[in-house]
Amino acid sequence: MTDRISQVFERGPLFDFSLKDRLLIRSADLAFYILIKLIGMTLNYEVEGEAFRGSVTQAGKQPIYALWHDRIFAGTYFLRGLGIVVLTSKSFDGEYIARFLTRFGFGTVRGSSSRGGVRGLVEMIRLMKQGLPMAFTVDGPRGPRYTAKSGPVTLAKKTGNPILPFIVECKRVWNLNSWDRLQIPMPFTKARVFFAEPILVETGSDDASKLAELQSALDSLVETGKRWRGST
Repeated sequence: MTDRISQVFERGPLFDFSLKDRLLIRSADLAFYILIKLIGMTLNYEVEGEAFRGSVTQAGKQPIYALWHDRIFAGTYFLRGLGIVVLTSKSFDGEYIARFLTRFGFGTVRGSSSRGGVRGLVEMIRLMKQGLPMAFTVDGPRGPRYTAKSGPVTLAKKTGNPILPFIVECKRVWNLNSWDRLQIPMPFTKARVFFAEPILVETGSDDASKLAELQSALDSLVETGKRWRGST
């Protein structure tokens, strides 16, 4: 791993933050890491559609994982240790999120749909071309909830790697009073991962059509998850 790539997997300096914010960032980083790890270790993950993920690697490609923002708790633990790179905002919240993600083996690129997004996407394109997988919370960081944004489509078109839509559905969760109604799995609950068919975005593809395809795939996965959740 080159030095430039390895930096993506390291926690950055906090020079731009006040002493108070540095302490809060470090505290939030550790608190979220411990919470996700302790609950994640108790989850009973099952996977449906693993062949879709396998087809990506068998074709010599890297996946662009795409999921809804409300599933990031269980999704983070499920995808840990795979060297996946994600986009995080250049903000207080984005800083502590980036730091606990690195503890789980993720790389982070700075930027978001609202701050530095173009620069962040350019960096993701560069890293994908060097063989790293990516992930997006496609309705983040602020919503609207369950409305897909175009980042994964652009990245897929520029790199030739497919988008891999998926969700993690947990039988029992707590929902936070946030814009996305973030799901916190209850300890020892069942969790099922649903993968959809990879979405290829060729050079001449219509972006709007592919974004609608991604939206439809994720909407369908949510409905499949609901049926599974209510089945027992």
